[in-house]
Amino acid sequence: MLRYILRRIVLLIPVLVGVAFCVFLLLYLTPGDPAKMVLGDQATETAIQEFREREGLNDPFWIRFGTYLYKIVVKGDLGRSYASRTPVMKELLAAFPATLKLAGFAIFIAVLIGIPCGIVSAIKQYSLFDTVTMIFAMIGLSMPVFWLGLLLILFFSVRLRWLPSSGFSTFKAMILPSVALSAQSISMITRMTRSSMLEVIRADYIRTVRAKGQTERVVIWGHALHNALIPVVTLCGLQFGHLLSGALLTESIFAIPGVGRVMLTSIMARDYPMVQGAVLCVSAAFSVVNLLVDILYAFIDPRIKAQYKR
Repeated sequence: MLRYILRRIVLLIPVLVGVAFCVFLLLYLTPGDPAKMVLGDQATETAIQEFREREGLNDPFWIRFGTYLYKIVVKGDLGRSYASRTPVMKELLAAFPATLKLAGFAIFIAVLIGIPCGIVSAIKQYSLFDTVTMIFAMIGLSMPVFWLGLLLILFFSVRLRWLPSSGFSTFKAMILPSVALSAQSISMITRMTRSSMLEVIRADYIRTVRAKGQTERVVIWGHALHNALIPVVTLCGLQFGHLLSGALLTESIFAIPGVGRVMLTSIMARDYPMVQGAVLCVSAAFSVVNLLVDILYAFIDPRIKAQYKR
């Protein structure tokens, strides 16, 4: 197990280097001069050239990318923001807890609702509950996050005045953005749980368990659910990583000071160091979540644990 974990950690390095290269290349090819964006339209040509020289924007692409990687690997330095002149790492460390909390609440809601609904839908296949659940699951998958967020604000904040429309500092303020962000995840987890449970409860060993006289509760909770959880755990891990990286619109709509909002502001301002740092931060978090999901497999499926011991 330890050897597998170490191997996966080592494999994270080329992944993050590849992400850094892709982001660096895309920003390099993006039209617009960051010097003019930061200094403004009234800046003189001399000031613009001084800025470009100071930030290394006049250097060739490979020198700029090599210098950027060197600072990250050797010094742990993601650079300084063009706009605020503060270290990128400092701003990301201040913004990441809000994004992590938002994604954590969203995946908690998705798991809390999605797994039970999927289980009941599989047990009562083609019932009214199953039909209604699948209809709502399709609606949740089809509904854009920004549109759902605006509807929630309009109904619960403007009309009913039950919940605040912005912020993330209190429990009430967390409800609307978490629900808006979790809608698609709820639908996907519900459908995956239902599909996995239907496949498992039709397996031969489940018929054998029933033939031995076990109650339906024991069959479902003691045998079927345990084996049906593997693809669901995979999906939950992927969804959590997706929520970390996809919270940009939700944070913007609900004015949450997270990494997504910082990233959006930085993209608009051509703040290259901040954009690169934010993408690397989210990519690293996504990779770590996938690693944790793979390790969790061993505790769910003994067959996978046996493979790790080889």
